[in-house]
Amino acid sequence: MNHPTHDAPRLGLAGRTAALFQSAQITPLLALVALLLGLFAVLVTPREEEPQINVTMANVLIPFPGASVADVEQMVATPAEQVLAQMAGTEHVTSVSRPGLAVLTVQFKVGVSRTEALVRLHDTVRSHNDWLPPGLGVLEPLIKPKGIDDVPIVSLTLFSPDPAIGAHDLERVAHSLELELKRVPGTREVRTLGGPGHAVQVQLDVARLAALGVTVDDLRRALQGANQGAPLGDLLQANQALALEAGPYLGSAREVAELVVAVRDGRPVFLRDVAEVRDGAPPATRLVWHGLGAGQSAGQGTDAKAVGSEYPAEYPAVTLAITKKPGENAIDVANGVMTRVAQLRNTLIPEAVQVAETRNYGATANDKAQKLIQKLLFATASVVALVFIALGRREAAIVGSAVILTLTVTLFASWAWGFTLNRVSLFALIFSIGILVDDAIVVVENIHRHQLLHPGKTLAEIIPAAVDEVGGPTILATFTVIAALLPMAFVSGLMGPYMSPIPINASMGMLLSLLIAFIVTPWLSRLWMKTHAPAAEAQVHASATGLASRLEPLFQRVFQPLLDDQRGARNRGLLGLAVAGLIAVSVALPVAGLVVLKMLPFDNKSEFQVVVDLPVGTPVEQTAAVLHELGAYLARQPEVTDYQAYAGTAAPINFNGLVRQYDLRASSELGDLQVNLVDKHHRSEQSHAIATRLRPALQQIGQGFGANVKVVEVPPGPPVLAPLVAEIYGPTAEGRLSLARQVRAIFSQTESVVDVDDSSIAAAPRKLVLIDRQKAAAAGIPQAAIVATLRAGLSGEAATYLRDASKYPTPVLLRLPAERQGDLEALLQLQLRGPSGRAVAIRELV
Repeated sequence: MNHPTHDAPRLGLAGRTAALFQSAQITPLLALVALLLGLFAVLVTPREEEPQINVTMANVLIPFPGASVADVEQMVATPAEQVLAQMAGTEHVTSVSRPGLAVLTVQFKVGVSRTEALVRLHDTVRSHNDWLPPGLGVLEPLIKPKGIDDVPIVSLTLFSPDPAIGAHDLERVAHSLELELKRVPGTREVRTLGGPGHAVQVQLDVARLAALGVTVDDLRRALQGANQGAPLGDLLQANQALALEAGPYLGSAREVAELVVAVRDGRPVFLRDVAEVRDGAPPATRLVWHGLGAGQSAGQGTDAKAVGSEYPAEYPAVTLAITKKPGENAIDVANGVMTRVAQLRNTLIPEAVQVAETRNYGATANDKAQKLIQKLLFATASVVALVFIALGRREAAIVGSAVILTLTVTLFASWAWGFTLNRVSLFALIFSIGILVDDAIVVVENIHRHQLLHPGKTLAEIIPAAVDEVGGPTILATFTVIAALLPMAFVSGLMGPYMSPIPINASMGMLLSLLIAFIVTPWLSRLWMKTHAPAAEAQVHASATGLASRLEPLFQRVFQPLLDDQRGARNRGLLGLAVAGLIAVSVALPVAGLVVLKMLPFDNKSEFQVVVDLPVGTPVEQTAAVLHELGAYLARQPEVTDYQAYAGTAAPINFNGLVRQYDLRASSELGDLQVNLVDKHHRSEQSHAIATRLRPALQQIGQGFGANVKVVEVPPGPPVLAPLVAEIYGPTAEGRLSLARQVRAIFSQTESVVDVDDSSIAAAPRKLVLIDRQKAAAAGIPQAAIVATLRAGLSGEAATYLRDASKYPTPVLLRLPAERQGDLEALLQLQLRGPSGRAVAIRELV
């Protein structure tokens, strides 16, 4: 009688894959390629601190000279909003109306490329040039785009303890450094913040102008007329063509002073006869200084107290802000900049000038990357050690090799996807390391188990069935985890692309680990695992040995009560109740306030910012006084190494300041303090705790000057305008402002709300000079000429520019002396000339 034969069970996808690659010659080649691709990705992937997010913004500045806020809003800002809102891909369009200027901010949706967004914006603006009448007086719109690459990665503050070296001298040194630092590969923009600038000041002498009958318009025409030149053509002489040019241009303050501006009684009137000509820094409209704190380490080469200053260790300064090109490695660019600065010491950088590294995002990115890589290696080593203890050294070597190959090929896939090496992408690998090793461990452990079950078979016979046995559950588990993680990649807003490396890198890593577990791991197991010799059935089912023999009694004590025939059901019920109780307690912890729910934990940064807003119309000197008091308090804090104060100009922006548009903080009543802390490895408190502790004292100091002081920390995740934002809409400006004040009062009285601010612009004190049109018409003087003369006398007017071969053109400024800026009578004594040639004082026309 013939008995039917039973064929071996048909292998599934995992088993067939393992059988195909366990002896294939291409398998080691694939493993080598995976390793090399990973090494290539490590070398070429840019390293940065934060993920690169396309947050394309643009400010559209539309000048409307002489217009009031109401006219700017109704005639320019509102129609412009409607025009710009037509573009596809815009998140929102907002506007701020100021006297004579409309500032519109266009923010595109996250993910819209910078090039595409700017093409749309320029096309929309240019194609709607006719949206306002040509004669209205609105000037050409100016578009200033902003993006993540506009955030400086390095800032260098130049200062000197020598009192003879002021901000003007430091600014000249900084300008000479700009070209050298721009030559560093990868740098994008190098610009100087602070410094008074350089100008030839023509300080008008009202009495002399009146005595000689010279007007501001005469000076303007003389300067502009004398500063002309052009090529005239070729002069043919002696069979040779000579290029003929007319000139020369004004090239120095001496030439300006010697300029003839009028002729009286046959005698020339020089510019120096009616004005004082000075070459140098104009009156300061922006102030920057560098202060040293108690945390400043010794040996920095600075004195404890600046000469002539009542505040400890404060020195005039300027700041160089350096950005990088898109896709460049922040670490390499920052290192290149600092190396070049070291080479320029005692050449372009005088010995008396010191350079403080007040920001280096390349160094912080490298530090975080190294820390995360160390943790990644530690996690991998821990897994391999556990496998070594549980299964043996050969199995541990196989699992370790599989994990390394998975990580390397995942890094290559991450680079190909467009991610950089940053703290979020590396966190994704650390987060998924436990899942990445599961596939290899499951496969190796089952092969090890099949060796014990079938000691008479070879590894080549065992491996396909062993892999196939766990293949289905492994595939299912992999795709289940991917399905749980992948939706995070579709989160909208800034949080979506910021956190996208976690679901995408983890998902790619798990898919690649599955392939490596089915392709490379069987091949390594066939070569490295030890073949078991044939043994008796009793030996196959022998008692556990090694670690298993020590763990078996523990498991029996734990599980025996749960599996007991008589009391097992009761014990399992009690266990279920205990688990449910623990879950209830964990859910109640946030409700009771014992656990704070947050999207991301606080990041221990080495910097924070103090933003100071004073009432509109506050002079820059008063703003500087407030910053000095705040700086003096900060200098006494042991965690503060140094700080930079910016009055009337904006500090170098960070990612947070990019979204909040801190680069527009350039008014006399606005000030910033950029505070740098001791390295986190040398202090016990985190930066958030320090900022929280210092905030009440800083706000109290500001209240004494009527200033609104806010402590701004760099957020651990993507930036936002504020944790709480209330948007108020309404038909009238008065109604909106009234409701905004009520909402602000509610916020101020709310517990745990520490800073409250709004976007309203307070009315500044002003005085109106009313021009008598009838008198002006009778004198034959247009109103525009009166306005231009008044503006030149008070605010200054760049009548022309020197041709002195400097990078930044030197203006020739017409204005009253600084000591007479507050004298309205002196301003009204300026004269204009009518068609009859008679000079008329402005006082007679207003």
